[in-house]
Amino acid sequence: MGKGRLEAFSDGVIAIIITIMVLEIKVPHGFDLAALRPLIPVFLSYVLSFIFLGIYWNNHHHLLQAVRHVNGRILWANLHLLFWLSLIPFVTGWMGENSFAAMPVALYGTVLLLSALAYFILTRALISYHGSDSTLAIAVGRDFKGKISVVLYAVAIPLAFVNSWLACILYVVVAVMWLIPDRRIENTLTP
Repeated sequence: MGKGRLEAFSDGVIAIIITIMVLEIKVPHGFDLAALRPLIPVFLSYVLSFIFLGIYWNNHHHLLQAVRHVNGRILWANLHLLFWLSLIPFVTGWMGENSFAAMPVALYGTVLLLSALAYFILTRALISYHGSDSTLAIAVGRDFKGKISVVLYAVAIPLAFVNSWLACILYVVVAVMWLIPDRRIENTLTP
């Protein structure tokens, strides 16, 4: 089957997730800049999550540009990814509302870790369907960035109970690592 519906559905779900996140930011009752001060942790967690969702949306788009067809297994793998991404508004809000306390930061990392693993599963399902010599398989290669991301999340989760800010720094490192353009798929698709 074609990939169009999968792309459209995924785009819509990610757009809704971002909308839910921004709607969770409550308007302060004060009228001066001091009224915004309590929202700083909420806003920072929103920005980080917005960046992560943008990274997933962008990479998902590139992933699907390298394939032509999908099957039922791929549809389920994609839903698995969307499930974990749909939890981002909850952990974002909890982390922001509690000023980056240990447990919310650890749960945030857990959702990021499970999202990364779900993305890996989706990638492997696509490669399995299209073959190890497919454009996608060649473009993904050994996926160093994906593997190092999983390691950093796995380190950050227990680290949150020692120092939640250091755990958050590791989350930012992963985000920055993925913000640096990854041209693997583009370079493989362009002759």
